Amino acid sequence: MSAKAYAQAGVHLDVAREILARIAPAVRSTYRPEVIAGLGAFAGLLEARHLQAMEAPVLVATTDGVGTKVLVAARLRRWDTLGYDLVHHCVNDLLVHGAEPLFMLDYIGGERLDPDVVTAVVAGVAAACRSVGCVLLGGETAEMPGVYRPGALEVVGTMVGIVERQGVLDGRSIRPGDRILALPSSGLHTNGYSLARKALNDLDWEAIVPDLGTSIGEALLAPHRCYVEPIRRLRAAGVPIKGLAHITGGGVFENLPRILPEGTAAVLRRGTWPEPPIFALIQERAGVDPEEMFHVFNMGLGMLIVVPPEAVAVALAALPGELYAVGEVATGAREVRIEGMRQ
Repeated sequence: MSAKAYAQAGVHLDVAREILARIAPAVRSTYRPEVIAGLGAFAGLLEARHLQAMEAPVLVATTDGVGTKVLVAARLRRWDTLGYDLVHHCVNDLLVHGAEPLFMLDYIGGERLDPDVVTAVVAGVAAACRSVGCVLLGGETAEMPGVYRPGALEVVGTMVGIVERQGVLDGRSIRPGDRILALPSSGLHTNGYSLARKALNDLDWEAIVPDLGTSIGEALLAPHRCYVEPIRRLRAAGVPIKGLAHITGGGVFENLPRILPEGTAAVLRRGTWPEPPIFALIQERAGVDPEEMFHVFNMGLGMLIVVPPEAVAVALAALPGELYAVGEVATGAREVRIEGMRQ
């Protein structure tokens, strides 16, 4: 099939070549000396000799996407934050297991790809990768008419990290009496956008909303926070972290129990952490009860940290004004109980 015939079928090879040329500088800006082959190769190659210095290296891998947040970006014609969302989501998922990122592969698919849009997304991915020391080793862009609807875009990534076996976090040492601390979220991060868009669809997304202190669009596009740096500061201060829970899809009720051992439960006290006001607006407009909000959204709890009670003061002093004491571990059946739910 000729390039002309392929274009008539809905796939534009010239666009693919233009995208590759435009994203190449951003991708290569993340490379380190151990990169052997990257952009343009059939697969990315990364020399792993440095792993020999580790006693028992464990590879940790995660795959995620930005979901229907792409529809928010499309409505506002702003694509620069999606790359940060993707990288930060993935790096946080590695972080909860104690791992540091090594490299990432991204995927951008659509019915027809706009070079300006793809370039903006990949520029964000590359910038976020550089900030956390992660190589953007390669990826894929795909035009698939008939699979994606016109105007649709999918943004997905896979990240691989590394941790010493003895440094793997799995929550096994969590016991009743341990305390739960929280690093706040910047907003929805990358979850709950289907409900949020439905609830807020009829409002003006570009006008300033006094209760939000910004526009709805800006609140919805607030980038997913990265928690690598504050967690590093806690470790540098000698805080013994027993478990980390990244609050993503499924909200607080689904994610926090994933790190709780059998026979334990989590008790959180609503009002002890700041809730971004966008959540109250969504709840009011959607007409859902508080319990469902905590099942869908992070509700301001971006990363939950379990520490022994004697470490709380040191942890709070290490991150003044950034960390909140929000609850404790109790005896129970791997569930989350939230006091003050109805406030």
